[in-house]
Amino acid sequence: MLNNKEKGNRSRFLSLVLRHRPESIGITLDAQGWTDIKTLIDRSSGRLNRDLVTEIVRACDKQRFAISDDGLRIRANQGHSVPVDLGLPARVPPAQLFHGTADKHIGNIRHQGLRSRKRHHVHLSGDVETAKRVGGRHGTPHVLGIDATRMHADGLEFFLSENGVWLTEAVKPEYIDFDTFAAT
Repeated sequence: MLNNKEKGNRSRFLSLVLRHRPESIGITLDAQGWTDIKTLIDRSSGRLNRDLVTEIVRACDKQRFAISDDGLRIRANQGHSVPVDLGLPARVPPAQLFHGTADKHIGNIRHQGLRSRKRHHVHLSGDVETAKRVGGRHGTPHVLGIDATRMHADGLEFFLSENGVWLTEAVKPEYIDFDTFAAT
């Protein structure tokens, strides 16, 4: 039985291979990001087994991963830096969304907005508390309010991942409220 730290390490390993570097263990992702669970386990050098994969998917509070309905395949729900099309339909977002970041990034965001950088999309939260947790991973958190209604009216698309994360290509500074939701 693995302790929580070891499970966390295995979850990070799963994120690495399903979102960024599948080739590092010799697996491939299909166009929608799926890969065969048995092959994943076989090529994990003993780091994964079926019960552990199932437990990681079930226990992940951020629901980073999904297992296919037939139980044979797995994929990351979002956050890829490798080319995938998750097949998410464009959706009308709620009026306001939120983005959590560390205070140290606010200056750059004021000038450049939110960019996906190495990922396919900018990740947005539907609530302040989630954004605050995300922003706190890399320093003092700061929550930005996003005028999703105006962005959508201006023709920008939004997608909702299976785990409730809102995705969009980028957020220009004029759609961002930098002050109202500052975390304390």
